[in-house]
Amino acid sequence: METTDAHASDEPAISASATAAAPGSSARLIDVPGLRNLRDVGGIATADGGRVRAGVLFRSGALSELGPQGARRLARLGLNTVVDLRSEPEQRHWPDQRQGLPYRTVSLPTLPPFEDTSGRPASGNPDTAADRADHELGPAEPGAADPGMRQMYVFMAEVAGPPIAAFVRQLLAPGALPALVHCAVGKDRTGVTVAVLLSALGVADPDLTADYLLSNTGLGLLGEPLHYLDEYGVDRISHPVHPDLITLFLDRTAGRHGGAAAFLRHHGVTGAELRQLRELLIQPAA
Repeated sequence: METTDAHASDEPAISASATAAAPGSSARLIDVPGLRNLRDVGGIATADGGRVRAGVLFRSGALSELGPQGARRLARLGLNTVVDLRSEPEQRHWPDQRQGLPYRTVSLPTLPPFEDTSGRPASGNPDTAADRADHELGPAEPGAADPGMRQMYVFMAEVAGPPIAAFVRQLLAPGALPALVHCAVGKDRTGVTVAVLLSALGVADPDLTADYLLSNTGLGLLGEPLHYLDEYGVDRISHPVHPDLITLFLDRTAGRHGGAAAFLRHHGVTGAELRQLRELLIQPAA
């Protein structure tokens, strides 16, 4: 693998002023060549008057196309940890390009790998979350999210609890921060993971939804869906994220347990760990 002295650079510094922008503002997107949909999770207000700390947690798409120029700019973030939410086949087919950056890597797949060609998890099994969703969700109304995407979010609501809880614990490890979390393009698996975290920290639903929807701008998904080949060579469609999807996920996870913090506790995160998370990630009101 090609390496470079990523810390010695004449690249311009990444401005922290973007975190002062509204959660859904395109000004929050950080330009790093070869890295899509990158932004600081910091700067978003909490209900108690605090604010998510800037420069501590970032989210993006995969680092599989990161080159030396992008690495020099990414180095300005000082990352200590990169959490990869993709499946093992995805990671093997499109490995992240470290380019000499000295972070530790953590693999926490949100979903199991799917080798069928149906474009939906566990198609054809009437006992799966995806097929139950066909009956539970009913027909989509005009302007609603794509039905296949709704099925996927129902499926994630049933299986994503343990990896999301593990992600929270990774942030608490000594020296873990600053950290970056990513999946393939940083919109769905990363979207639900960050949304649960923000909700547990006390961010209001409209603000965490605005951050979630910013992926459409970051990925150029404001128009028609985009086609791509998955790790098995199957033609897939990358759909825009939709507010219905994150609402559906939170209703089926946090809503089922009485809130995002309770959802994390259900999956093993302790009250002490949640308090530590707030100390690390929240800047209290002045």
